[in-house]
Amino acid sequence: MKINTGAVVEVPVSSGLAYAQLTHTAKPYGALLRVFPGIFEVRPRDLSAVVTSVPLFSCFFPLAAAVRQRRVAIAGHQPVAEALRPFPIFRAGMVNPETGRVDVWWLWDGVNEIRVDKLEHQLRKLNIRGVWNDTLLAVRIEQQWRPEYDPC
Repeated sequence: MKINTGAVVEVPVSSGLAYAQLTHTAKPYGALLRVFPGIFEVRPRDLSAVVTSVPLFSCFFPLAAAVRQRRVAIAGHQPVAEALRPFPIFRAGMVNPETGRVDVWWLWDGVNEIRVDKLEHQLRKLNIRGVWNDTLLAVRIEQQWRPEYDPC
């Protein structure tokens, strides 16, 4: 199934419906979703108002498989907001099992990686690179999670 950039994704969560938008795809991670704040009882009539808000977070997600399995649905299509057109920078790192913290971070722009030994406060707001399943996506949406909440 081909799902195009701009697809608005409806994510069922225990308290209602949440929305994200497909803004990019990146090998090997797949669909990049920008997840928007708010949980709705019913699908909003004006999806453009949802997708023009500031996203809570961005994550990679196996979108085509989740649609096929009816874990999420495509609610419509909207143009990607100008602010969301550039590919975002992600952070990534391995947790040290002795400390439970990441000692070395890497920043990734979709092509290049740069090593960062310490994350300054502003860099903690960068999204964490990885592919999320529908369970983690729903939990993070329910929590209205943000990357800076990550304890590592």
